[in-house]
Amino acid sequence: MPSTSTETARALLQELDPGATHRDVDASLRAAGWTPCGTGDWAWALRSPDGSVVARISPFDPAAPYAAMFYRQASDTGQVPALFGHRVLDGGGDLTLMEPLGPVPEPEASTFLHAVAAGAPEVAELAGHVRQVHARGAAEQPRWGPLDSNPANVMRGADGRLVLTDPYYADGPNLYRTVLEDPDRVVRAFPAARRRFMTELPLAGSGGWPDGDAERMRQAIAAADARLSAADGR
Repeated sequence: MPSTSTETARALLQELDPGATHRDVDASLRAAGWTPCGTGDWAWALRSPDGSVVARISPFDPAAPYAAMFYRQASDTGQVPALFGHRVLDGGGDLTLMEPLGPVPEPEASTFLHAVAAGAPEVAELAGHVRQVHARGAAEQPRWGPLDSNPANVMRGADGRLVLTDPYYADGPNLYRTVLEDPDRVVRAFPAARRRFMTELPLAGSGGWPDGDAERMRQAIAAADARLSAADGR
């Protein structure tokens, strides 16, 4: 029998319009009683009314589909979050539906990360999945970052087990610097349909861009798109 959490996620994805953006998903869930439970640089999270599901919503996150892939592949280890559903949203956003998790003291989290990095026996299978999916991301995505060593990515499930979350990321500082310095390179690397909202990241951890940078980036991307269209004769 499917769990209540799985049923909640399945119903949400079935009801989601194929053209839904991150804005649509956020508005719909909040209207249905989902409440904020965390915000980072790339995404924010909403918790379902019954507390059984967390929705991670991002306007633009090239690494998020790889995290979902990792959760699926490593699910048998019990050392990744339970994944209830995933959808790449219109415009390049991302919706990941997963179990609620709690924080872990930094020393305990660091010990777990060091064990994964070393391929210790108790996490050897997990470490293999981490490396396999990371290699795929590196082969498929521009501006791919190294494995994330942030202890905050080790969290605890309601049953007490430690899990590894979000081990992959795009090299944001390099990517967004390139948007301003060489936007043509960015528009060639990322199809327009996958970067429509790339300047709408919450940036709660890093404090946001300097005043005016987001608008300058939008203008630079628009100009680069126009140049690309002209060069292609469109």
